Amino acid sequence: MDRIADKKATIQPYLRHQPGTQPNSLYEPYRATVLRSPSKPLIYLPHTLSEVTGPVYGQDAVAENDHDLTRQHAGEPLGERIIVTGRVLDSNGRAVPNTLIEIWQANSAGRYTHIKDQHPAPLDPNFSGTGRTLTDEHGAYRFITIKPGPYPWFNHHNAWRPAHIHFSVFGRAFISRLVTQMYFPGDPLFAFDPIFQSVPDEKARQRMISRFDMETTQPQWAIGYKFDIVLRGPEATPFET
Repeated sequence: MDRIADKKATIQPYLRHQPGTQPNSLYEPYRATVLRSPSKPLIYLPHTLSEVTGPVYGQDAVAENDHDLTRQHAGEPLGERIIVTGRVLDSNGRAVPNTLIEIWQANSAGRYTHIKDQHPAPLDPNFSGTGRTLTDEHGAYRFITIKPGPYPWFNHHNAWRPAHIHFSVFGRAFISRLVTQMYFPGDPLFAFDPIFQSVPDEKARQRMISRFDMETTQPQWAIGYKFDIVLRGPEATPFET
C-alpha cells in the first residue's frame, strides 16, 4: 500500500508548454493539418498510474550497432557521413538517462525507404534510414549516419522539405512519446517550409536546428553536429502534436 501511495503522490497535472513554443494543431499553410487538427477545444487530463508507470523498454531491445546507420548493411551508404550527438534534458536542465531515442530519415538523395515514397530519386541498398539508441547516465546519445537530402512534397507549388532527421523520444512509460525534427544550420529552405514555420516563436524554431560541433567532428571521417532535446520548460524543444 505504501508503494502505491508513493506512486500516487508523484502524479501531477498536465504541464502545458509555453505559448508559441510548439506547432499549432491547425496551421493552414501546412495543408495536412486542416483535415487532422482537432475541431473542438482540447481537454487536458491529469497523469494517472498508466502514464507514469510501465510498460517500459528493456535494454535488450537495442542492438549494439543500431545507433550506426552506416554499418547496417554489407556496404557503406552513399553521401556525407555525419555524427549527431546531444543530451536529453528535463525542464530543470537535468539529464534524462536510459531513454530510448529512435530516428528515421531520407537518404542522401532525399528519398525514404518506404513504399509510399515514389519520387524519382535513387534508393541506396546500403541505407535503410532508421536507428535507435539509449541515453547514457548523463542523458547523452550518439548517432552515426548520412546527411539526408531535401525532397519535394505536394503541399504547395514547388514545395521542398529542408534536410532533416526525425527524432522519437520515449519516456519512462511506453505511451510517453515525443516526436520532433532536427534541421541543419543555414538551410535556404527554412523560409519556404510550412512545417518549420508552424512554430510561432522564432527562438523556439532555432531550437530545432542543430549546430556544427568541432569536438564531435572526426578528422578525415565525419562532420559532427550537436542537438540537445529539452522535454519541458521555457527552453523546450518543439514537438509534433
